[in-house]
Amino acid sequence: MTEFVFFGGKGGVGKTTVSSAYALECSDTGLETLIVSTDPAHSTADVFDQEFGDEPQPVEGYDGLSALEIDPEQEVQDHLQGLKRQLNSQLSAAMVNEVDIQLEMAHQTPGAYEAALFDRFVEVMRNADPYDRVVFDTSPTGSTLRLLALPELLEQWIDRLMDKRERSIDLYEKAAIGNREPRRVMEGDPILARLQERKERFEFAGEVLRNDAAFYLVMNPDELSIRETRRSVETLGDADLPVRGLVVNRLTPEPEPHEEGRGARYLRQRVATERDRLEQIDGEFDVPVVATIETRVEEVRGSILEEVAAELEITVEDEGSVRSP
Repeated sequence: MTEFVFFGGKGGVGKTTVSSAYALECSDTGLETLIVSTDPAHSTADVFDQEFGDEPQPVEGYDGLSALEIDPEQEVQDHLQGLKRQLNSQLSAAMVNEVDIQLEMAHQTPGAYEAALFDRFVEVMRNADPYDRVVFDTSPTGSTLRLLALPELLEQWIDRLMDKRERSIDLYEKAAIGNREPRRVMEGDPILARLQERKERFEFAGEVLRNDAAFYLVMNPDELSIRETRRSVETLGDADLPVRGLVVNRLTPEPEPHEEGRGARYLRQRVATERDRLEQIDGEFDVPVVATIETRVEEVRGSILEEVAAELEITVEDEGSVRSP
């Protein structure tokens, strides 16, 4: 059974570094691992110094590790064109142009990004059989939480739409008796079939997220990040998607005892402040801190990425039972 691990957090906290390091740790232990970037910045390519596309491809230099990068803008366009093709085949010529206009307008509204990304997201999960572990480097918190909250909300929405459609067809059949035999539309109705397909997609995603997924949040030791993380923990919990652990990234290295001067004093003060923040995190969150990672002077890639992987206390064995007890 493939297991899915998500790393979220506000923009700029280091999700790509942490998710890439964890994916590397998984592949090093013999798990066939796929890392999926849903972040428009696509820093995964920078971490591994290799360009990735919309289909999984091996990461050079690392056995058992593959990556893909989802382009959100392209997904929105693909989603739009797919809807047009499906609806145009089911509508009269007189309605096609009006529907196209409405769809174009709809894809400029809030939520279009999440809806399009959701479909690609489900496709990745449905085709994850070749992998033991799929690691998601997600987009900044707001978008990610809206995406992860979609399945349950959309299941309810689809149920209501199907009920309305069935009732309208029933009334139509009763009215259009023609040669005294009712016209049977319900069984072959393309719109009902489409709604049913969407409902099954949402049910699949909801089941996977609740039973085969683990969620981690990456944060920095500052007040803004703490507040954002607190909201994220609450939102995911409300969606029955509890956060498994917190990763505090970009801690300041402490200077050597013999070092003096303005720079050393600044670093010591900063380290003291960050220790206070760590105590605050330990005291305020029910979620455990599973890793604290010091900031690096150089870009995190290659051997430095391997160092970060060694600092993570999210062991592969811990994820061996991602499902809720």
